[in-house]
Amino acid sequence: MKKIVFLDEYSIAGRSLEKITSQGEYVAYENTAKCDVVERLKDADIAITNKVVIDGEAMRQLPKLKLICIAATGMNNVDLEAAKELGIEVKNAVGYSTTSVAETTLASALALARNIVYFNEYFHDGRYSQADRAFCYDRLTFQLSGKKWGIIGMGNIGREVARLASAFGCEVRYFSTSGVKREEAYPAMELEELMQWSDIVSVHSPLNERTRGLVGAKELGMMKPSAMIINVARGGIIDEAALAEALDNGTIAAAALDVFSVEPLRESPLYNIKDKYKLLASPHNAWSAAEAIDRLIECVADNIRNF
Repeated sequence: MKKIVFLDEYSIAGRSLEKITSQGEYVAYENTAKCDVVERLKDADIAITNKVVIDGEAMRQLPKLKLICIAATGMNNVDLEAAKELGIEVKNAVGYSTTSVAETTLASALALARNIVYFNEYFHDGRYSQADRAFCYDRLTFQLSGKKWGIIGMGNIGREVARLASAFGCEVRYFSTSGVKREEAYPAMELEELMQWSDIVSVHSPLNERTRGLVGAKELGMMKPSAMIINVARGGIIDEAALAEALDNGTIAAAALDVFSVEPLRESPLYNIKDKYKLLASPHNAWSAAEAIDRLIECVADNIRNF
């Protein structure tokens, strides 16, 4: 019987794993420190990891290991070169979170445009009950309809965001981070042109040598002072220090981040934004709707079954 070890089971939020556990002897750990990876996988035929790093040094000490299932799409936590050299198959999960991430992107744009966080606090902290007027115009709000939406990375998620943004009445254009020219339903632009043109920019690309640091002070400085930027892709694509400065200086109006250069984010200028309502932030959970997690589990189960 195959031994299956899940190194960071907390990442699936307590959803049913029966489709995986029924396929072998199953052992799970809530989370795993780097120093414990080899010990926990020493008898494993199959490893499952969401974010725990499995590097070449660890793999060389695991002669029984035959398959690594990444419970995510991004594969940068596994040394793919070492795995290939050692004959260890690596399988990721694709497409399970497209709807969840796209919906979060639209929700972020709406929340920023309508200042939902501010007005929710205005109600709950008692200011509304003590007001002498029906309306509060402390912060102006805007609609999405008629806005220009620029997408960085027109993959599956980017296309779904484009579809939703179009349904809200936005004009959509995109920048291809791969440089590959495809026939898309929306016009392509170079990055600088896109940053200047857009009222809303959202990032939907992988983190690689082309995209690391793609949006820095220069690119943010090209944006309209009324524009917002949203990153639900990978931390490291947007320079966080430059973004904090752009928000504080009024270079751009607002930003939403679900991903960070280091996760969890420790010290960062993002925690010290002068106007906290300019930054909507969440702990890398844009992907994790219950339906998406269940689909992810199915993808991992299928990868084990097919192997």
